[in-house]
Amino acid sequence: MKKKDIRIMPQYFDRYIALADDNLTVTDALELSLLELEKAPIDKWKALGSNVYAAGKWTLCDMLQHILDTERIFVYRILSIARGDQQTMAPFEEDDFARNAMANRRSFQEILEEMKLVRKTTIMMFKSFNEDMLLRNGSGNNGVQYGPLALGFVLAGHQRWHFKVLEERYYPLVED
Repeated sequence: MKKKDIRIMPQYFDRYIALADDNLTVTDALELSLLELEKAPIDKWKALGSNVYAAGKWTLCDMLQHILDTERIFVYRILSIARGDQQTMAPFEEDDFARNAMANRRSFQEILEEMKLVRKTTIMMFKSFNEDMLLRNGSGNNGVQYGPLALGFVLAGHQRWHFKVLEERYYPLVED
């Protein structure tokens, strides 16, 4: 199923969904995002190290860990809704997660490998869903409505969002 098949466009998350390709199925969009992970600009990431573009901003490892944590949280939401769970999905505070993850004690290569593994299992989960499962709706914080199909595109677009931030705000720190 494609983006055009999303029945309810979730508030706030639409900015991530918009970054996923229109002509791809959700599974194809996730597979493309895996390819984008595999083609990560490792040399730039090595050069970047722990540099940030402003005080209080996340390091590369913080950002990668955030993408990883977000995927795990959203996969729980996706699976819950696909299986018919009607409870309101709990929010998470990304800055608390980032602070408590202590991502900078890990290498970006280690986090990147973990991201690839998690993305592969996310793709397998989506391949197991039928259309009814993808189109079920659930409730998030503050009454936001979303379903597995929309959240799958959120995952692909969320990664692109942060890679764009890296490109626009972080890479200039290491370019000649």
